[in-house]
Amino acid sequence: MAKFGDFSVQCRQIPSYPWCNLFYRQIADISNTFFTSASADPKSAPVGVNPDCGILKAGSDGSLGNIANMIVCGLSMVFVLALIMFSGRRKAAVGRVEIRIFLILYFLTLPFQFLSTGAVLEQGTKALVILTAIHAGLVAALFWGLVANALVATQVVEDGTVSSLVPFYFFTVAFFVATLYISLDVALHITDVFGPSNPLSGLHSTPLFILTSIWPGAAALIYFGLMTYIVLAILNEVRPMWYYIISGILFILSQLDYFLLNKVICNGANAKVDGSFVATILETASVGVLYLAWRSITEESWDDDYYVS
Repeated sequence: MAKFGDFSVQCRQIPSYPWCNLFYRQIADISNTFFTSASADPKSAPVGVNPDCGILKAGSDGSLGNIANMIVCGLSMVFVLALIMFSGRRKAAVGRVEIRIFLILYFLTLPFQFLSTGAVLEQGTKALVILTAIHAGLVAALFWGLVANALVATQVVEDGTVSSLVPFYFFTVAFFVATLYISLDVALHITDVFGPSNPLSGLHSTPLFILTSIWPGAAALIYFGLMTYIVLAILNEVRPMWYYIISGILFILSQLDYFLLNKVICNGANAKVDGSFVATILETASVGVLYLAWRSITEESWDDDYYVS
């Protein structure tokens, strides 16, 4: 039975779950006999550890890898790059520097998602482990960036100043480095602190589970709670709140698709594609609407656009 901190269920039930790359390497270093079915041959193995459904590595039996999600990641990078440019033009907007850092962090996660979930690199290789570890670090840092933007919006400290940016950068680096190190230790067994799993079948790592599964959800809730307070109680406005609600709904839908529909889509498509590309579309849309929410509360008169004669 799975316990808190186990990845065994996710690595079996969720296609293209990137953190499973770390455990594949861990297991391969200890006992190759653990692998069954598609996972047994690392040259063609899909993302996951003995997954019920997984897209074979690109080039294996004519597989294109996780091509749908790779395309969506590429298009999302173009879209987010445009948002970064637009945010930079708003010179007087509150939190302009901080929102740009958040967008840059999300932009950086996309190519690493492309590589860690795209089934383009052989399972168990150090290259895939390192790229996946960097991806995990960026995800943890990204959600700190989300919380930090909400803290900046409270104007407890002036945005764009040393008192705002130093803590922002410090904790961004701290989340990235801590998650990167833990991820590498899980996969490569650098020390006895974070690996290997005991029992091996549990694919267990409580710190990695907290930083990649619990922390993102908690950060999203903290952000939504703070922004609800700021918009409704401090700004005394309603309309910008709809942007935050829509962004939150899109994020929730992306997670529901990833964790509940991913395998359904994979089975329905005979393991040619899975639901990860839908989740990426929804996540990117959520970031786009979040940008619109930020834009709406940083305009001096955001009602003007609706009453132009």
